[in-house]
Amino acid sequence: MKLSLRWGLSISLLLSVPASATEPAQMRFATEEWPPFFSRALPGNGLTGALLEAVLQRMGYAATIDYFPWKRAMEVGLYNPRYAGTLALFRTPEREKLCHFSSPLGSRQTVLAYLKEKPVSAPTLAGMQGITIGTVAGYSNGESFDALVRSGLLTVEEGVNNNVNLRKLLHRRFSVIVIEKRMLRYTLATDRFSRAERDSIGIAEHLFPERAVHVCFQRTPAGLKQQLAFDEAAREVDLARIERDYWRGISALALPAPGQ
Repeated sequence: MKLSLRWGLSISLLLSVPASATEPAQMRFATEEWPPFFSRALPGNGLTGALLEAVLQRMGYAATIDYFPWKRAMEVGLYNPRYAGTLALFRTPEREKLCHFSSPLGSRQTVLAYLKEKPVSAPTLAGMQGITIGTVAGYSNGESFDALVRSGLLTVEEGVNNNVNLRKLLHRRFSVIVIEKRMLRYTLATDRFSRAERDSIGIAEHLFPERAVHVCFQRTPAGLKQQLAFDEAAREVDLARIERDYWRGISALALPAPGQ
């Protein structure tokens, strides 16, 4: 997909800060391809990449984002000394032991996706007992959901990534999958899926609260300093404006804005 010059220019202006006489130092992070939030193919490496870059520029750094499968991204970002951390994580008690969490850098809305011909409805997550739910290995899907899985009340089958799980849903190998709402809409809008496939999928979004995501800086003295500096810089950046403008650009490319 080719982006218009106008859209590319708007992103450049959006992230612009006064230029220094020398090239800024790089701060390197690991993550997974997760459009529209992270992707090599999108301006600024995706929405969350653009938010990250804006904060780092305030700190005097430039962002370098390397892409891996999710479990590998966690390992590399949190333990390889060439990296500052991993992007972008939900905050959980277990993960507090792994890294220093930044202030919020956007949010995610988890939903259940199912085939409309075989709708899945339940007033609560506990009502999903007896149904095999597709999830992604290494993902946290919220404290309530994760606790029900650990207790054995919910049955899950882990896939490699969201795209694989979405294909399994369309091929009726899963009755329902857990996925982020805007990621689902963006993915279905690409030419990899037909109109019939897009129209066949329904979502239930009342079972999960919207949750903030964070930069997960390495749990080292240097990582703590980076996290504190990041949070201070983030207070000086209008992240909400950047996000609004980014979604407008996505919509201009005939892709769905959030909530659609």
